[in-house]
Amino acid sequence: MTAALAEQGTLPAAAATPPPAARGRRRRGSGRGVPRWQIYLPLGLYLLFTLVPFYWMLLFALRPAGSNALVPWPVTGEHFQKVWNERSFGIFFQNSMIVGVASLVMTTAVALAGGYALARFEFRIKKGFLLALLASQFIPGALMLVPLFEIFKNLQMINSLGSVVIAETVFQLPLSIILISGFIKNVPVSLEEQAWVDGCGRFRAFCAVVLPLLRPGLIAVGSFAFVHSWNHFLFALMFLSSQDKQTIPVGLNTLIGADSVDLGALAAGGVIAAVPVVIVFAFIQKWLITGFSAGAVKG
Repeated sequence: MTAALAEQGTLPAAAATPPPAARGRRRRGSGRGVPRWQIYLPLGLYLLFTLVPFYWMLLFALRPAGSNALVPWPVTGEHFQKVWNERSFGIFFQNSMIVGVASLVMTTAVALAGGYALARFEFRIKKGFLLALLASQFIPGALMLVPLFEIFKNLQMINSLGSVVIAETVFQLPLSIILISGFIKNVPVSLEEQAWVDGCGRFRAFCAVVLPLLRPGLIAVGSFAFVHSWNHFLFALMFLSSQDKQTIPVGLNTLIGADSVDLGALAAGGVIAAVPVVIVFAFIQKWLITGFSAGAVKG
């Protein structure tokens, strides 16, 4: 009776609104009143499990040599100075940045072209090509070392950063093409058709209409291409022989001796290697989440 009067507008608003206690019971009955400890406890354990290794690395990097304190005090920068100047980490950092940025650009550009072709064109071997791209993800990178080494040897590209860039691009392209294709499928074809009617060619319509809408997806694909190239150890170890061409992962490996390990220098090198990755994800997290959401649902 009360609900009917409320719907007809003959009951005052105060009488139509349920009391706070009833609203609280309704929320708890809907499953929203989960105790906070059931949320914060697993999140806290996961955060602890994630941050303890980073704290341990910072501890060894910042405390003086020979100290066993659990708090890095007094703070010292001797380990960073040692790896940057004496261990040539400045050169390693520069080489890793070149490989990472070049792999990002090449992977994104080629994946954009391949993804557009898969999303907008129909051809006979399309399904077979997609199957081949997916199957390539099951091939370990170590199996590609011998054929790639022979190719780069014949091209006289051994001990050059270009060989690592090409290898990283080839290794990351299959998944990147599939992801970019999914992002492009979410952009309605009618937007391009309207641009064609207005006199734009296919390439101009793509650049003016489709490309701006792909920014989250391109950032997601490019960021993973950069991070994978930055952290990858195997290709740099096999294709680069001289010290002035090595990257940070290979440089970290040189800090591990046969009889002893300089933990302070190794931790400082790990911090240097982690800083660019942390900065990249700190700035792109918004677009990264948006990109994954756009690629998860077909529009």
